[in-house]
Order: sequence, then structure tokens, then C-alpha cells
Amino acid sequence: MRVFLNPGHSPNGDPDPGASNRITKLRECDVAKNIADLVEKYLVAAGVEVVGKLQSDSLSAVVNASDSSGADIFISVHCNAFNEMANGTEVWYYHTSKNGKRLAECIQRQIVDSLGTTNRGAKPAVPGESGLYVLTNTDAVAVLVETAFIDNPSDEEVLRTRQDDFARAIARGVTDYELEVGL
Repeated sequence: MRVFLNPGHSPNGDPDPGASNRITKLRECDVAKNIADLVEKYLVAAGVEVVGKLQSDSLSAVVNASDSSGADIFISVHCNAFNEMANGTEVWYYHTSKNGKRLAECIQRQIVDSLGTTNRGAKPAVPGESGLYVLTNTDAVAVLVETAFIDNPSDEEVLRTRQDDFARAIARGVTDYELEVGL
């Protein structure tokens, strides 16, 4: 199984750092990169081939790099934000992808069970509604992991202090999926 990782938003936050916490200034681009780097480490240790990783403000470049790599699985890592009160974890998949849904559920389960975040569920991305460009344009089985809400004080603390736990959970979700589908 070959995995491509996409830490969300621009490297070093230029021009787009993604969401941030207005009090602590924790930025989505930094959290996503740290978690993706750790996911890569854990996947490689588990014998899973990571065929690429790209953090870029160009979503078409990300999709092209993933497609060119021959990845079987595409994982985009993000932090959510809304109103400083919303919290929890959700994993998005392309709405008609049965394997995308399975992968999303495996990762969702591992994160919620390991970190105790609120379970917001595996969610289908529908073009024209919640399309999420990378999910609708990537050839691989694709998921977008919204780890937690960076603007929520409790979730921000978990994002700041337990990035390694998020990474381990995502990697375990991938290996769970691998076992489920017999790859």
C-alpha cells in the first residue's frame, strides 16, 4: 500500500496559514505539518510505503503530485475552526467512495478512541456542496482529516500538546483499513 500525505495549507503559512487560534496564535499549517511528518514516521515503521508528501497553497499541485506518485491512499491533514465553541474530530471522504468511507471511519475511530475528542463522524463530501477539492480530484482513495477545532480552547490544547497521539491514531487507522480491505 502506498500513501501520499498532504499537510493542509501553505508551508510556513505563506500566503495561507489556514485557521489559527486568536489567543495562542497556534496555526493550522504548523500543526498539520507536524502531524503529517509524524504520520509518515509511524507508517514507515509499520511497513507502509509513503510515496510523497506535499504542503502547498496550490491544490492542483497537490492533486497532481499525489496522482503522479501512484498512491493508493491520499490523506490531507487539517484543523477545523468555526465559532470557538464547536469541537471534535471529523474525517471527510468522497461521497461515492466506499473505500474512502471505510478509511475515514477507521481513522475517525482511532482518533476518537485514542484522544477522546468529540466524534463528529465520517462525512461525505459532495461536489457543489462540500466538495473539498482534493477529495473530488484525487485518483487515490482519499480522506481529509479535520483533527480538532483550533479555535476552541480545549481542542487547541489537545492540538498543541498531543500531535504525536494524533499521528499515531491516523497511522493506526491506515493499518486498520489495510487489514479490512486486505491490501
